[in-house]
Amino acid sequence: MIKKPFFGFGKPKLDYAGIEGLEQGEVTDIPLSGRAVFFVEAPHPTVNDVSLQVGDEINTGQNLQVSPFSKATFTSMVTGSVIDISKTSGYLGKQYLSVGIDVSEEDQWDDAFSEAVQSPDLEKADRYLGGLPGISNINALIHPETPLETIVVNGMDKDLLVTTQQMVVKSQADDLKEGIEFLKKLPGNPKVILVVPPHLSAEAAKSEAQVQTVTPSYPNSLPEMIMKDVLHQVVPAGMDCSSLGVGFIDAEGVVALKSAFSEGKPPVTKMVSIIGKNEKTQVIRVRLGTPVNAVLDALDIPLEQGDRLVMGGPMTGRSIYSGEMPVLQDTDAIMIQGKDQLALNEDVPCVNCGECIRACPVNIPVNMLVRLLEFSQYEEAANDYDLLSCIECGLCSYVCESKIPVFHYIMLGKYELSLIKEAEESANG
Repeated sequence: MIKKPFFGFGKPKLDYAGIEGLEQGEVTDIPLSGRAVFFVEAPHPTVNDVSLQVGDEINTGQNLQVSPFSKATFTSMVTGSVIDISKTSGYLGKQYLSVGIDVSEEDQWDDAFSEAVQSPDLEKADRYLGGLPGISNINALIHPETPLETIVVNGMDKDLLVTTQQMVVKSQADDLKEGIEFLKKLPGNPKVILVVPPHLSAEAAKSEAQVQTVTPSYPNSLPEMIMKDVLHQVVPAGMDCSSLGVGFIDAEGVVALKSAFSEGKPPVTKMVSIIGKNEKTQVIRVRLGTPVNAVLDALDIPLEQGDRLVMGGPMTGRSIYSGEMPVLQDTDAIMIQGKDQLALNEDVPCVNCGECIRACPVNIPVNMLVRLLEFSQYEEAANDYDLLSCIECGLCSYVCESKIPVFHYIMLGKYELSLIKEAEESANG
């Protein structure tokens, strides 16, 4: 039985979308919406304990602590007044506080942001930087206690049909260069590598970083694949890239850091690839916190009963059940699928065709793994069939002859396993 991941052969040849034909300015700006929504991750959030109140006025760039009993904060990307505070559930039941804002037409900037990002105290600054576009975990990059040896700036998009990061490399090369200079000065003076598809090598060279090109075939842009193909390291099962001294940040996140530190203001807009029902892609620039409905209305994209909205691309995107879902800092794509385009799952047993094994880039015995996950045997799935080696590419579901939602079973299995681990640590604690 496999106890650590290794890389196999036989995955489908799926090529990423390219932007060779797009002009530099081909980005559509979405008007400021009258309403914004921010999701705040806080442990066991309760509406009664929050420091904010309905009617409070807030400014753009203002960092707000949600509760006196929690260190959780968020930085507002709009100016306006609070009109709603409620609990909401995210993917796999993750709990958030949802803060709704009635948006003013003009921004009033909060001076504290500028003071924080100019402070030499990185721990003070990072509370303002966590919500910037393209940045999912700033703590892993800037904390001096665990300096990184290498930072990989990912100029490739992580899913099919998405062109967001490529557009950043193509249209904001100068800003990317300045942001990379900032990364080089982080604790430990890490080596910075910019990873791009071959057709963007000329633009990437302007960054003066070490540039590596990667064959634009899915899933080569995922961090674990870049670790293997570019850095020649394999991430141990159940661990992440930072355990090997390597940090990852999207190209858009690097540009956001440059803007924050050079201008003293948070970048408040996000580039997003809109994937229409015809699978044609356009790139937009939209204010963070804007509801998806407002984006679709601005683009005159109608929704019909039975259509599906997906945050992300076709391989790893997650369905949303309301157009009120806001654009978040890690929203690289919004995909609209017509009701006649949906690939529906079926309640059919595995036929042992082996397609999932041949497609898996880490050679997991997926056919055996999914059997255990179907019967909630999560610890056995991790110990015996390498659940934690999965790099979450979704190819197993893509090729499944029986249309089993394998990828969803794997995500659920990892989630349930994390709950088991938390319970054990709490009991021993």
